[in-house]
Amino acid sequence: MTIFFLVFVVVPAKSSLADWNWVPTSSMNPTILEGDLIYVDKIAYDLRFPLTLHRLAKWSDPQRGDIVVCFSPEDGTRLVKRVIGQPGDTIELRNNILFLNGEPVSYTKIDSKYTQHLSGKLKEKCILAMEDLDGLAHAVMSTPLIAAVRNFGPVTVPQDSYFVMGDNRDNSKDSRYFGFVERKVIVGKYIKFISSGGSDYPIELLKKAGVDMTGAGPFNKTMAAMNRTMDEIEAILEKKGK
Repeated sequence: MTIFFLVFVVVPAKSSLADWNWVPTSSMNPTILEGDLIYVDKIAYDLRFPLTLHRLAKWSDPQRGDIVVCFSPEDGTRLVKRVIGQPGDTIELRNNILFLNGEPVSYTKIDSKYTQHLSGKLKEKCILAMEDLDGLAHAVMSTPLIAAVRNFGPVTVPQDSYFVMGDNRDNSKDSRYFGFVERKVIVGKYIKFISSGGSDYPIELLKKAGVDMTGAGPFNKTMAAMNRTMDEIEAILEKKGK
């Protein structure tokens, strides 16, 4: 019964309606940290048939500044990135300064809420700022000591495609490397941060609900492994269902 529920209820719902994902990399620092659990709205832009990329209905498209979940055009890996360019936009980087349609975007001092969770060592190595992307201010960071693509373009985004980047500009594999992302492989929108507990989240959630979880280490590991397995199954089936 449990397997039936997971396969025929939970997995399709995670695929088409709403999902939660642990972020495995630092490419979206300082906005989203590695190990964070995030909530993803799978019906923010359209409704898809479960476990496929077949669209049943569409009501909107990603906007500049949206954080989206998409599949890499290079190898199909599921990614969390920020939309920088929409169809028709011209994108360019000059010494890590973003130019949108020929004009530089503005940068201001970083909001302290984005730095309080960063380690002191990381703060010393990186440069942090607020980037104003079409009226939406968000945090970005760069690390001058590492090799990275800091000059790029200009390129024009084709129809039905998007240019995406990580907020951690010097440590993100994004459209500078693998090219544009087609609209059809954008499958959800980041809505909010849930927890920074990583794989400890299930056990902490039950503790908050008043459940005695003493000695529940094996349960916690099982829950985390189960979620990762469901994510992997979902991603494989979605890619096969293109």
